Amino acid sequence: KPIDETFWNHFQETLFYHHSEFDEDEGYRSLATFLNQLDARHATRGNRIYYLSVQPKYFPIIVEKLHKHGLIYNTQAPSWSRVIIEKPFGHDLPSMQKLQKQISENLNENQTYRIDHYLGKETVQNLLVFRFGNSIFEALWNYKHIDHVQITVAEDIGIGTRGHFYEEEGLLRDMLQNHMMQLLSLVAMEPPASLNASSIRDEKVKVLHSIRPFTTDDFEEGIIRGQYGPGFINDQNVVGYRQEKDVNPKSNIETFVALRLFIDNWRWAGVPFYLRGGKRLPKRGTEIAIVFKDAPGVLFQSKERPNLPNVLALRIQPDEGISMKINCKVPGPSSPIQPVKMDFRYSSYFGQSPPEAYERLILDCILGDSTLFARSDEVEQSWKIFTPVLDFWKAHPSQHFPNYASGSWGPHAADEMIQKEGRQWRIL
Repeated sequence: KPIDETFWNHFQETLFYHHSEFDEDEGYRSLATFLNQLDARHATRGNRIYYLSVQPKYFPIIVEKLHKHGLIYNTQAPSWSRVIIEKPFGHDLPSMQKLQKQISENLNENQTYRIDHYLGKETVQNLLVFRFGNSIFEALWNYKHIDHVQITVAEDIGIGTRGHFYEEEGLLRDMLQNHMMQLLSLVAMEPPASLNASSIRDEKVKVLHSIRPFTTDDFEEGIIRGQYGPGFINDQNVVGYRQEKDVNPKSNIETFVALRLFIDNWRWAGVPFYLRGGKRLPKRGTEIAIVFKDAPGVLFQSKERPNLPNVLALRIQPDEGISMKINCKVPGPSSPIQPVKMDFRYSSYFGQSPPEAYERLILDCILGDSTLFARSDEVEQSWKIFTPVLDFWKAHPSQHFPNYASGSWGPHAADEMIQKEGRQWRIL
C-alpha cells in the first residue's frame, strides 16, 4: 500500500525500541522506567498493550514478570493494560489448560486477547451481517436447504524459514485448530442475543460443543493428512518438506489436512462440513462455500440440466468478496442450463481494499473490544476436539509421506474421501 510520507514522518517519531531478555528482572525494571517516561511525554496515562509474538512456552514467564514489575494491572479507567497473545495457545489440551492456569494467575480474561488474524478479515466480520441482516439467507441457513459446507485454506508457499516451528506444530495446530474452527463457528452459530463480545462468543462456543467427536473410523478414513514432496509451483521447481531447512529428513509432520465433521444440533443435523488446508498447493486462497441442495429436477431433463447446485462462496483472501452461483438458460432456441455468477468485491464496490486484518484487530484491542478475539473456553473446546486426532497420529505415524507433490491439491485420498459421498472439492 502507498504510504503518506507526512503521516509516516509523524508516526515514526512515536516508535521506540527497548531490548531485554524474557527472564531478566532488570530488563522489566528498565522497561517500566522507560514506559513511565513515555507516559509523561505523550500523556498516555499508563494505557498499554503488550504483544507477545513468541513461542507459547515463554507466555507464562513474560506475563509473570510484567505483573511482578507493575507493568500489567487490572484497574478501571483511565488506565488499562492488555496482552495480545499469538497462536498457538498450547500444543494440545493438557498443555493449553496448564498454560491458561499459569497465565490466569497474573492476567484476567478481560485483559487477554488471543489473536487470530483471520477474524480481522472484512469478509469474516461481514458474516454476521450477511447471515442475520438478510432474511433471504438466514431462512435457508439450515439442513433443509444446505447440502454441505466447504472451508478451504490454501497456501502456495512452503514453510520457509519456519522449520523448527513446523517440526513442533504441524498444520493441524498451525491452521486447523484455530483459523478454520473460528471460520466454522461463525458460519454455524445461532443468532446472538446482541452484538456484544460475550453474546457472540457464547454462540461460537456452543457450536464447538456440538461437534460430533471423531471415531476410530474417522481417524482412519475421514481425516486425511499429507506432506508435500518436491514439485513445480509458480514457475519454479521447489523442494519437498523433508528437504526444507531445519526439518528432519524422515519427518512425519503433516503439511496438509482434509476432514469431514458434523455438528449435532437442529440447524445442522446431517450436514457434512468439509475442511481442508495445506501448504504448497497450486494457489493461495481462503474460501467458505455454502453448497445448497439441488432443486427438484422434474421440470428439466437430465440432458438439459446437469448437476449444478447453487453455491454461495465467501472469499476471505486474497480478493475479499462474496459470490453466488445460480443457474440460467443459455440464449437460443434450445434450453440448456448454465451456471452464472453474481459477484461482489470489496475493492470494486467501495473503491478501496479493506484494511489489513491486523489493523482492525489491534485497533479493537486499543478500544477494549474483544469480539474478534478467542476466549479461553473457545480455545479449550477446540483442543478437546483435535487432541484425540493428534494422539492417534502420534501412535500411528504415516507410512506414505510425502504423499502429494508441490503444486497439486493434496493427497488423492482427500479427493476420494469427498467423492465417495457424491461430492467434490471446489476449485479456487
